[in-house]
Amino acid sequence: MSCRRRSGDNNPVDIIMGQAGKGLSPTEAQKKKAELLVSFGMAEVDEQGNVIYEPETDANGNVVMQKVPKLDANGQPVVNVVKLFNEAGEPIMVERQKLDEAGNPVFVEKSSAAQKGKKAKKAKRIKAKKGKKGAKAVAADKVPVMEKVQAERIDTVMVDQPVMKTDPKLASAVSQFFSYIGKVFHGDLGLSYQNNEPVTNVIKKSLPWTLAIQAPTILLGWIVGNLLGAFAAYKRGIFDKVFFPCAMFLNGVPFFVFGMLLVAFFSITLGWFPAMGAYSPDIPELTFSWSCFKSVSWYYVLPFFSVFPILLSGQATGMRSMSIYELGTDYMKYAKWLGLREGKIISYVFRNAMLPQLTGLAQSLGAMVGGALITEMIFSYPGLGMAMLNAIQKNDYATIQGCTLMISVSRPVSRWEVSNHG
Repeated sequence: MSCRRRSGDNNPVDIIMGQAGKGLSPTEAQKKKAELLVSFGMAEVDEQGNVIYEPETDANGNVVMQKVPKLDANGQPVVNVVKLFNEAGEPIMVERQKLDEAGNPVFVEKSSAAQKGKKAKKAKRIKAKKGKKGAKAVAADKVPVMEKVQAERIDTVMVDQPVMKTDPKLASAVSQFFSYIGKVFHGDLGLSYQNNEPVTNVIKKSLPWTLAIQAPTILLGWIVGNLLGAFAAYKRGIFDKVFFPCAMFLNGVPFFVFGMLLVAFFSITLGWFPAMGAYSPDIPELTFSWSCFKSVSWYYVLPFFSVFPILLSGQATGMRSMSIYELGTDYMKYAKWLGLREGKIISYVFRNAMLPQLTGLAQSLGAMVGGALITEMIFSYPGLGMAMLNAIQKNDYATIQGCTLMISVSRPVSRWEVSNHG
């Protein structure tokens, strides 16, 4: 079953092709449509790689035929000569110049004095005056010899040919699926029509920006959060009473909500930091210069701190719980009775409580690619989240599918890490 029959008139194919054909002539739009369908593996092609078109049928299911010129081996229309007849069936005669056996026009010489009217009389008077004085003869004109022949007409030889539909023949759902899977394993995720470039190029441009936010926040949040959690569990007292409720509160706040609060306060109210973008609009392109580095760093502050405190609080609460559990074990009580130094005891607590935290780190790294997509949308940060938002707004299904696949593939990595650290 084809994609068109599955989805009706408002299917993704028509939406993509309609967007891709904007601003093009009908012929160019049709060609663009065929190219995109072939690149997506959605159109059937013959052995030469040409798109296959289905013939149109009438209400009875018969193929609609049309008359088209017959072409010769050189691609030129084949023609023949047809004689013309009137309504009575008699041949229509016309005058045309007579030709000799060699095909050259035949001419006869006629004196110009043979003309009628005043010119002829004037020529006679001139001839009479000159008489026998040896005047030159009047010049003669060459007149073509005409003959009557039957009228003819050159006609193009017409042949019957099926009327082909303007839409290519769509491949079946099974064929589309296996075509897409085969291209994915070759690194081909399709063509982004809005940028007129492969989806892999869109991901290559967006992925570094996503990793620039996620990698530092995950690693720093894990290190600082574990240290603060272990310290709060061991010292307890006023620090733990203040730190633990704050960490629990932040751990329940979504990234995008915290990001909107930061934008509202530090950008709109105070005006300290820019609200959106990755660098100043005054910079045409990124270069290894101090001005460019300063601009990127300044725009990086709010996106970084919209994710970092939440990741830190999650790691800290987990580490605090594990450290409290380790402090209540028998081997820790025995270590205290032996009189071990406080630093030694903390090191034992920290090392044993870290094992579950390593699992959490592996899960965070596995979800790093898609961990803060909505945050990027809020700050218009040019990562995968912003690429997906633009693709959704413009119905660019190839980009949406490619980015989703990229995010989904990173998830099994975290499970693999968990199984190896467990």
